[in-house]
Amino acid sequence: MTDRDREGARRFSGRTALATFAAVTALAAAGVWFSQAADRASAVDAAPKTSAVRDVKGAAKATGGLPGVRDCGFGEPEIKPKVITLTCADAAMVATGITWERYGAAEAEGKGVVQVEKAAAGAGTDAGFPATFRLYGAKTVDGARAFTGLEVTYEGSTPLGDSTEMYNLA
Repeated sequence: MTDRDREGARRFSGRTALATFAAVTALAAAGVWFSQAADRASAVDAAPKTSAVRDVKGAAKATGGLPGVRDCGFGEPEIKPKVITLTCADAAMVATGITWERYGAAEAEGKGVVQVEKAAAGAGTDAGFPATFRLYGAKTVDGARAFTGLEVTYEGSTPLGDSTEMYNLA
């Protein structure tokens, strides 16, 4: 083998190493992108639940002077809502299936389940946590009576570790 042949072989092996490095880097970047695609897909998983919640909402408009609940502080107050969004930024926690045992002008108390999406629950599946709900702080907001606070007391395990959580509904 001549010196020229050796020099050509070194250039070829250098180019091969560079091409291999570029290919591995591209594959690694694609792997990261695809792994994040699963996170984006989990947001779509929640869509049917979210649309089902929207179908239930709006069934009971505020009447008779009783305060209602404004969904995330917007819209018309709803009397005896069956669903209340707890985390408005992402709707990852929603109180559902609420049955009201007492519903008055000063406060209301009922029972239901807090549904937590899998990302917020830190688990592989959506989770439900039985709870008692107490509405309080009735005020006139934008010309209509509405409760401004919600206390959630869990019956057993909890999504965030606290047995009682407070939410601002105004």
